[in-house]
Amino acid sequence: MSPLNITEDDLHAYVDGALTPARRAEIEAYLVLYPEDAERVRAYRAQNEALKALFNPVLVEPLPDHLQALTVQPVNATVNRKKWPNLKSWPLQQIAAGVVVATLGGVAGWLGHGQYQSAEHMAQVVVPLSRQAAVAHVVYSPDARRPVEVTADQEEALVKWLSKRLGTPVSPPKLGALGYELVGGRLLPGNAGPVAQFMYQEATGQRMTLYVTTENATQPETGFRFAREGQVNVFYWVDGKFGYALSASTAKGELAKVATAVYDQLEAKK
Repeated sequence: MSPLNITEDDLHAYVDGALTPARRAEIEAYLVLYPEDAERVRAYRAQNEALKALFNPVLVEPLPDHLQALTVQPVNATVNRKKWPNLKSWPLQQIAAGVVVATLGGVAGWLGHGQYQSAEHMAQVVVPLSRQAAVAHVVYSPDARRPVEVTADQEEALVKWLSKRLGTPVSPPKLGALGYELVGGRLLPGNAGPVAQFMYQEATGQRMTLYVTTENATQPETGFRFAREGQVNVFYWVDGKFGYALSASTAKGELAKVATAVYDQLEAKK
């Protein structure tokens, strides 16, 4: 607890603009005195902006037919009129936003529960590899204090831990020759099981993440594909039982150069 009784919840409320003017002034005075917390606040804001940029396009996408049907005729008109009297007046964008929020809430709850549930108990939503990787990138890469779970100085332990959880050997490529040094890595939830994320950083502070999953084992191998997810560029491909996605807010050409180096190193290890 700080001398001003400012908690982590207060900092998040400050970022979200949910404080009274008086409390906001107290937080601002506190941040002047505590630059480390001020840096965290800047990271939280960067995460919020990145997530907005990533998911705002979803709000203008057309609804799938099965969801569109719900806005036209409820299954039980009598019951649903009482329960949802204004359903027909809701903009489709709001309904779509609700679907996104519900999906993300389910993923967060899954992670917080501390175990991986079977696909039958998860929402019937399969997030594309490029978007999975981009979301993971914008959530963790701005974090000033703990962008990874295990740091690069414990690389051997990191490799053993992630390999055990994924059930197959995985290791971070060496990108120092391209100016990117390993920061560390973490374990994340995928569509139906665990995935690994390795994070790199160059001298300017620019971060890049490599997302590694084994959920693509049944899919045919693919060459490099490019996706633009909000402000994040992603090169991704499927190779054998692995799916890889390299994400960064850097130029497409620079990312392609690094992706090629990653691919070449992985091929050399076979």
